This record gives sequence, C-alpha cells and structure tokens, in this order.
Amino acid sequence: MAHAVCSEGLDIPPIRALPASRPLRWLGAGWRDLRRAPWIGMTYGSMFAAMGAVLTLGLASADRLPWIVPGGFGFVLLGPLLAVGLYEVSRCLEQGLRPRLTPVLNAWRANPAQIGVLGVALIAVLVTWLLVANLIFALFFSRPIAGWHDFYTQAFLSGQGLPFLTVGTLVGAVFAVLVFSITVISIPMLLDRKADVITAMVTSIRAARRNPATMAVWAGMILVLTAAGLMTLYIGLIVVLPLIGHATWHAYRDLVAANGR
Repeated sequence: MAHAVCSEGLDIPPIRALPASRPLRWLGAGWRDLRRAPWIGMTYGSMFAAMGAVLTLGLASADRLPWIVPGGFGFVLLGPLLAVGLYEVSRCLEQGLRPRLTPVLNAWRANPAQIGVLGVALIAVLVTWLLVANLIFALFFSRPIAGWHDFYTQAFLSGQGLPFLTVGTLVGAVFAVLVFSITVISIPMLLDRKADVITAMVTSIRAARRNPATMAVWAGMILVLTAAGLMTLYIGLIVVLPLIGHATWHAYRDLVAANGR
C-alpha cells in the first residue's frame, strides 16, 4: 500500500484500526524486550526515577509544594521524549541486533533537528502547565503553604479543596490529551523514519482519532502503571518506565503501516 498523502502535502503513512485489547499485546512485547536487554532498561528506569525524585525534593525544598503534583504530571509528559533510547533498544532487538548502551544513548542523533523541535514543544507545554497549575492554586487559596501538613489540609480537607481538585484535574486532563495525541507514536516515528515533526505529529493524531477506544485503554494503562510507580516513592518507575517505553515502540509498529505496505 502506498503512503497516503493528505491535502496539505504531508506524506502520512497508512494507519491501522486495532481492537481495544491490543495494548495488552504491546505490554507483553515490551516486557519481552525489557527481559532481553534488562540492564539498559534498568539504567534508563533508574535515571528516570532519580530525575523524578530530584524534581520532587527540589520543589519541596523551594517551598513549591503546590507544584509537586503538576510537576510529577509534567515529568510524565516528557516521558515520550526521554524514552528515545528505549525505542532504539526495541528496534535493535526487532532487527536481531544486540543493543549497546552508547548507541542507544545517542539514538536521538538519527533525526536530531526534528526530535529537538518536538522536545522544545513538549518543554513549552510543561512550563505552560506549571504556570497554569500555579494560577489555579492561587485562585482557590489566598495564603502560602507552610509545609506538607498545611498543603494536605488545604488541598484535601478545606472547603476549597474539592473545587480546586476538580478544576485542576480537568485542566490537567486537557493537557494530557493534547500531549498524548501528538506524542503517542510521533517520537518513535521520528527515530524510525526521516520524517519531519509536523508529519509525525499529524500521524500520531490520526492514529489516536482512528483508534479512540484502543488509545483510551493504552492511556489508562500508562496512567495506572505510572501511578503505581510513583506510589512506591519512584522505585517502581525503574521497571515501569522502560516497560512503557518498549511497549510504545510496538504500539508504533502496530499502528503505522511499514513503508510500501
């Protein structure tokens, strides 16, 4: 099957329609990849977990407790970008090659300009989300936070807590849907093909639009797995994040038809 070309002139590859149960297969394939190259996956997972812990401690020590939850959420937003090396591991294994750490760490060089542009866009979204989250907190609470207990009391036990959490969750969901739609397969595509960032993002959005139930299940699985990793004080992320990264590569391979097919 030839590539489908949209009216704007972008070379968009064909997108497959998949059942809602398909993410289970992606996770299974991701787990196999993690078992075949465990030390690389654990290295990445450890780096991710350490970055998350440093972020949390930094916000806490800087009296930015209201930013901790959106900061952790924002850290997840950058996950697709940070996982470029994990996609490379899965690609190597797919080709029967033995992945090596140095080439994996340099995987972004396969398409540096386009991956860099998308990275800058994701960082801009993250900064915007943090500013919006801070604004939402300021709208509902008039005084500064004085420690963890005060943060918990104001956010969860005060009269403003429920509307604050409701608005914050809804706004966060908008950011999450936006980022998920444009990154669910775009970064693996930029690694795998000499595509430009606009083509990759449009392909990702089309994949999400053609498979709404499948993408909803996949997003829910990512959310549950990431939340489980966070609740273990980031230790669980050492396994969870490389698992999701490897599975994302297989999601891309499953959703996007190969060249010439």
